Amino acid sequence: MYKVYTVSDVFKLPPEHFADNLEEVATDVLRRKYEGLIDKQMGVIVSIFGVSDISDGMIYPGDPSTHHNARFKVLTYMPTVDEIVAGEVSELVEFGAFVRIGPMEGLVHVSQIANDFLSFDKKVPAFISKKTGKNLKKGDAVYAKISTVSMKKTVKDSKIALTMKPEGLGKLEWIAADARKGKRDDGKGGGGGRGRGKK
Repeated sequence: MYKVYTVSDVFKLPPEHFADNLEEVATDVLRRKYEGLIDKQMGVIVSIFGVSDISDGMIYPGDPSTHHNARFKVLTYMPTVDEIVAGEVSELVEFGAFVRIGPMEGLVHVSQIANDFLSFDKKVPAFISKKTGKNLKKGDAVYAKISTVSMKKTVKDSKIALTMKPEGLGKLEWIAADARKGKRDDGKGGGGGRGRGKK
């Protein structure tokens, strides 16, 4: 889930930027400091924007930079269990598919891809069902549900487990095909329950 927070912090303005636009420098400094980090309460810090209320600079002995307080907006992403997410298959391995969801990746274990038996074809590469013909390849757009989340200090070390087995999830083509099948099934047997008219 994406959220926007308002935070305050101090940033350093190096002497070589004294003549530059203060807001632009502050934004650049704060982005380099925060973007990509994980905060335990907020999640992954995706972007810094809307820097405002920059204070006058303070100078400390032995430091040529000026130090300023500032307020700014933080766009964050915190994955939550049972959240439905849209993503793209970024990599396939024998044990499952990695799916890119915003700034992170989640793993869909092969047993959680579909309600079919899927085999991994290294040559394509793809997961393929011999029974239904369903296949999953790199670049496919999918809907999935978050099963478990383990947030660590970095995005790389964090783990997200996904499932695509529940109804209404999976590769977009599968969802569309199931919807068409459902409509056809709903239309069956429409005339079988009619009674005879009176004579």
